[in-house]
Amino acid sequence: TGYAPVAVSALVITAPVPTRAEVSDVANAVLDGTDAVMTSAETAAGRYPLETIIEMANICSEAEKAEDVKLDADFTGMAFSRIDQSIAMGALFTAHHLGCKAIVALTDSGSTALWMSRHRIHIPIYALTPKLSTQRKMALYRNVRPLLMDQSVERDTALADAEAHLKRRGIVASGDIYAITCGEPMGAPGGTNMLKICRAA
Repeated sequence: TGYAPVAVSALVITAPVPTRAEVSDVANAVLDGTDAVMTSAETAAGRYPLETIIEMANICSEAEKAEDVKLDADFTGMAFSRIDQSIAMGALFTAHHLGCKAIVALTDSGSTALWMSRHRIHIPIYALTPKLSTQRKMALYRNVRPLLMDQSVERDTALADAEAHLKRRGIVASGDIYAITCGEPMGAPGGTNMLKICRAA
């Protein structure tokens, strides 16, 4: 089964505070699993564009906190036909039960991050890619933080570079446990075939 990002639009044009119905629409979109909420007239012609964005962000943040993560149910009776999908699901399951600080995907096409984003988990997913077009595409994936990073074709070097990149950004610190996925050979789209659990040095 294929997946595509889903965006939902909301309208708050003439008032500085959203109505109860508007709050419910945005919150329910998040709880229903939408990847993004967007504005159009609110920021193009509305009287309160900044307030609209702030309110929508606050509503989304609160709705995400209220989500009940039952990841185990996502695996019950499931059969995965693709290796990259199986690795992505394995990373989510393992990170959830280990309490990992982060899930990291080294990805060329963004497909591994897309598989991961389909499931509700309160662990941030960092997708590292050397391609600007892939980074931009992944910006709409739920719970995925896409980062640009040059990647070595040598797996161990790429993994070490990824950890250094995450540490420089303050995402992981020494002693933190994180899950990381990649493909070997590196750089083959849809070629994710490895999951590693790491403790940051």
